[in-house]
Amino acid sequence: MPTQDNQDLVKKDLIDLRQKLKSVTLPAELLEKTSSMVERLERMFFQGFYSQEFEKTRHYVDWITKVPWTERAERAIDLSLIKDTLDKHHYGMEEVKERILEYMSVLKLRTEKGLGTARAPIIFLVGLVGTGKTTFAYALSEALGRPIARIPFGGMGSARDLRGQSSLHLESEPGHVIKALTRVKVKNPIILLDEIDRVTEEARADVMGVLVELLDPSQNDRFLDHYIDYPVDLSEVLFIATGNNTGNVATAVLDRLEPIRMPSYTDQEKITIGKDYLLPKALELSGLDSNALTIAEDLWPSIVRPLGYDAGIRTLNRTIEGITRKTAKLIVENKVQVVNITLANIKDYLPK
Repeated sequence: MPTQDNQDLVKKDLIDLRQKLKSVTLPAELLEKTSSMVERLERMFFQGFYSQEFEKTRHYVDWITKVPWTERAERAIDLSLIKDTLDKHHYGMEEVKERILEYMSVLKLRTEKGLGTARAPIIFLVGLVGTGKTTFAYALSEALGRPIARIPFGGMGSARDLRGQSSLHLESEPGHVIKALTRVKVKNPIILLDEIDRVTEEARADVMGVLVELLDPSQNDRFLDHYIDYPVDLSEVLFIATGNNTGNVATAVLDRLEPIRMPSYTDQEKITIGKDYLLPKALELSGLDSNALTIAEDLWPSIVRPLGYDAGIRTLNRTIEGITRKTAKLIVENKVQVVNITLANIKDYLPK
């Protein structure tokens, strides 16, 4: 027979679980199912199986109460704000921005007319490394006032990574999709499906099968995670996918995507981006005043291509950050007040 102390502890455990269930708004069926699990725990205490079952139940209750079943981000779609935000984060790429604004216009009209989720294909940003695919998604998050969660597909080796594993196993957890929702805490966030073309070969068919369900508005309002084991409505999620190419993406998935090509930057575009976007940001990150560093105008082509051609701007950004770090070191060592980069000293600042 369990001691009185043990019985008191069990009562406290059960009270805590029931209070947690009452603290959130759960779907009625899920609340009924979970309440039955808690009642079953009480009976199991007297049968000697309570401890392990309690850990599984508590773990399950913790996860389902983190899922945003009803919470939403409520900011209305403002096309002017979206355009200004994209312009702030990305120079040029007018065709890409126009396609995104068209997509947002459809979403805005459907929302205002109460037609529900836009049936337009999901945005799929395709381009080489460093062309700004991921930052487009984060810029949209800022403009829409919706939190963003990133799911990395690079090296993903199993569909269970997306869909979770049955809660019958003590160490089980939900998949990346449900975890993303619990991080952003609203049911209408942006979820970035990053590098969907980089799934491992052996898992590609299974992962693509889950993606078809995720991206199909006729199916994703009842997405079933194996751990939660209850349909979760993803129809209000704005999915954005990225990839380096379309060759490794299943045809059924591509049918649900709207590929938008991210063009490579020209040298002249990189010069403008370097001067007007990257340099001011690098100076701020380095703790330097805006007038602490000047670069002669005719040196920018050398800064843009210090080591040869690069389609994106990551190498350019690293080069500029390296220049500002060297500048910061010289100023901290009291060797100079300001740095002027000229043809005579530029080699001291560029990567070797």
